[in-house]
Amino acid sequence: MKKTKYIFAIVTFLMSFGCALFIANSMFGNILFGARPVSFLNKIKEGDMIFQTSQSKQCEAVRIATNSKFSHCGIVFIEKGKKYVFEAVQPVKYTLITDWIAHGKDNHFVVTRLKKSSEILNSQILQKMKNYAEGLKNRDYDLYFEWSDDKIYCSELIWKIYKNGAGIELCPLQKLKDFNLSDKRVQAILTERYGTKIPLDESVVAPANLEQSKMVTTIIDTY
Repeated sequence: MKKTKYIFAIVTFLMSFGCALFIANSMFGNILFGARPVSFLNKIKEGDMIFQTSQSKQCEAVRIATNSKFSHCGIVFIEKGKKYVFEAVQPVKYTLITDWIAHGKDNHFVVTRLKKSSEILNSQILQKMKNYAEGLKNRDYDLYFEWSDDKIYCSELIWKIYKNGAGIELCPLQKLKDFNLSDKRVQAILTERYGTKIPLDESVVAPANLEQSKMVTTIIDTY
């Protein structure tokens, strides 16, 4: 009899523990198992912008110079039923969204969306954006942050897709000199890239400019 009660107690504990794990994963994004539930990513739509923190020296310099935790970003498009992040790396390419998220520090990311996007980003506009994006595919990554289409960096890519595909300027452009360039880590990258001829008047747009745009709203924030 005691043995039966002992076994029952163990079974009851295991079932309760299992239920607790299921509820925790459902509520907190499968943190215990390191994977995010499908319903979490289902919130993301075409045209959404996604931001993350990368860990290279250049990305650290970007974060410091722009006073932001973000150093990389991309735009979400759907291809053959799957969600991809169109991003400017080497080269500009589509990356499966789950892989893209895994590349960021601690898998953290933020997703923003154009306000009234359901009204503005209809199928025709989205197609124009995708058509323009296709023309930039396989371009080289721009290490020098120049405002030309010869090479492209991440936030420039998003800004130009919205501008040329949807006729929308997500935020005003800034000059390189507007950022925090006094930090030694930032100066080291600038010297490595430009030597003594730093293009302080070059038009630029940073991930932080896009993320903080008054034209967007935050949909997901895992930080």
